[in-house]
Amino acid sequence: MADSKPGLRKPVFTKVDQLRPGTSGHTLTVKVVNAKMVMQKGRPDGPQSRQMRIAECLVGDETGMIIFTARNDQVDLMKEGATVILRNAKIDMFKGSMRLAVDKWGRVEVTEPASFTVKEDNNLSLIEYELVNVVVE
Repeated sequence: MADSKPGLRKPVFTKVDQLRPGTSGHTLTVKVVNAKMVMQKGRPDGPQSRQMRIAECLVGDETGMIIFTARNDQVDLMKEGATVILRNAKIDMFKGSMRLAVDKWGRVEVTEPASFTVKEDNNLSLIEYELVNVVVE
């Protein structure tokens, strides 16, 4: 029992079509379909060169696609055609639609190319959700 490390467990990989609004802690293997820079601001000439970059990347697997919001150093990893593992990813809602994001508690890792082809006719970011308050009496 001395060799096993407590607290570490095997990751459970999620498929894109299993993602739901307001959920987090997902680990996915996805391919990057395309990546588009949406915001780049900051002062690259400053002492610490604090620059903020945000790119919207369409990623997917054999079950569907979703928009992934890549921030700062994550932008460099999201090359078109690359296969990446998103660890501890969460679902953010943006204008009523789902976006996948990895914050400081997660990781984006480039991995060897996957054998699956992306199912392009099931884009979960095109589905619009509406928040409904249910009053229980």
